[in-house]
Amino acid sequence: MSERMPQGDVRAGGSGAVSRPARVPDADRWFVALDVDGTVMHEDESIDPRVADAVASAVARGHLVTLATGRSWATTRPVLEHLELEPDYVVCANGAMTMRRDPSAPDGWVREHVETFDATPVLRQIREELPSGRFLLELEDGFRLYTEGMTDWNLERARLVEFDELLGQRAIRIVATSVDHELDEFFRVVEQMGLNHVSYAIGWTAWLDIAPDGVNKATALERVRGWMGLPLQRVIAVGDGRNDIEMFHWARAAGRAVAMGQAPAEVVEAAAERTGTIDEAGLAPVLDSLP
Repeated sequence: MSERMPQGDVRAGGSGAVSRPARVPDADRWFVALDVDGTVMHEDESIDPRVADAVASAVARGHLVTLATGRSWATTRPVLEHLELEPDYVVCANGAMTMRRDPSAPDGWVREHVETFDATPVLRQIREELPSGRFLLELEDGFRLYTEGMTDWNLERARLVEFDELLGQRAIRIVATSVDHELDEFFRVVEQMGLNHVSYAIGWTAWLDIAPDGVNKATALERVRGWMGLPLQRVIAVGDGRNDIEMFHWARAAGRAVAMGQAPAEVVEAAAERTGTIDEAGLAPVLDSLP
């Protein structure tokens, strides 16, 4: 059985067997937004069976479960397929791309909303501060261009280019990494850049994720919520990264925001609740706590 802890923690207890109605009334459905990496999926791309079962159970009970991720659509879709999830909308690229399920489309999905920006000024600004930086740029159609050294990233539908080939492009997302900086030092470098007219988040290591100005998971999810006519009081967001902070502020305004147990302190502070770590299948009791 899962429970809400007095300190705002959600923890698993007992066997996990819970008696539930087959399906909740529409008025009691929750709009569930899940981060992927570190929330649903481990670093090795595996998903704990307890998490997969909890997702399936939440959907079977009538809750509207979707993904809100920094991943590209190409690397998000396999996660949906693994979970056998078929939401109406999926938020990718930290809010810059929203996909809509469309059975009449050739592959079952269409790009419903895409935000782009001129990548050139910010690329030049970052390159000046990080001359040995490595870059990945995602285009409107989901294809990606990357420079030498981006070996830790999924590079399907991507092409290796020289830095100058990144310039003059409109992008939905830029990733910049540094092998020369520890995380604390990287924070200082990014602060000194004074990046303007873009939104950005810093990852677990020295990498920077850049989106169009004012665009993040929260802006995309609020748009989806409006399209679907869902009440803000019935939204719940679960994540573990700095790119989830705006999503947490959005969700906790009237609903629920839950940080994974391994999340950095500032991410936990932005949430209203905390659950177990990814290694503890911390997402499962959160989903089981829904009616």
